[in-house]
Amino acid sequence: MTLPNLIGANDLAERQRRGDVLVVDCRFDLADTGKGEREYLAGHIPSAAYMHLDRDLSDLSKRGLGRHPLPHDLVFSEALARIGWRAGLDVVAYDDAQGALAAARLWWLLRLAGIRNAAVLDGGWAAWRAAGRKVESGATTLAQTPVQLTLDRAQVVWFDELERRRASGDVLLIDARGAPRYRGEVEPIDPVAGHVPNARNRPFADNLDASGCFKPREELRSEFERVLGGRHPREVVHMCGSGVTACHNLLAMEHAGLTGSRVFAPSWSGWIADPSRSVATGP
Repeated sequence: MTLPNLIGANDLAERQRRGDVLVVDCRFDLADTGKGEREYLAGHIPSAAYMHLDRDLSDLSKRGLGRHPLPHDLVFSEALARIGWRAGLDVVAYDDAQGALAAARLWWLLRLAGIRNAAVLDGGWAAWRAAGRKVESGATTLAQTPVQLTLDRAQVVWFDELERRRASGDVLLIDARGAPRYRGEVEPIDPVAGHVPNARNRPFADNLDASGCFKPREELRSEFERVLGGRHPREVVHMCGSGVTACHNLLAMEHAGLTGSRVFAPSWSGWIADPSRSVATGP
């Protein structure tokens, strides 16, 4: 069966019953970077492995590229090798932040590596529990596999391209942060408040319904088309604070059939690393 970008808890349980699916717990808390892993050990989807945003899905040694720079190819490959990934194996990622920290990030990195049979669990950990599905504790031990992947960084937007396209006007930059942070009214994480001039605000939380699942694809498509204002999805570049929750908006657009948008990986924390770059505040 084809794996969609979003998958429900019951569908995932059925795929697990049939086998050949790798489930990855990506729970993470920006304020307590060890919390997600502790909660994984306390209880997780059966047979799920764990990947850590800072260790496995980022390279914190890089400077000037934001708080969560892309991981080195070798580090990402080794992380997938530890959890037993192999070519052809479906991957389903989940977290407890409706995909924003950091299931959508893993989904996006897999796409950069050419792996399209990956999905995010719609509603995440809460949806799995609400469905009454089994839970197990402790670390899952999986047989390691040889993995050597390369992230296609040409699919990522970097500073030079963003500045060139901003100057020519052929880009729609969409910021996934909450509106108060976008407007510069509060900034709990980064040293400078505000947003990139001319960026539009589409908080990732707007992709979700009251249950914490993604809105129906038709509704998402209608909402994003209003944001696009007639632009093609390929003109869209997503950003956020550090290139993590931006992946949630990319996932929502792909789910809605608006394909081809990309992510400005350094995002706001990378933008303000150079004090000469302009900063805007307000709506």
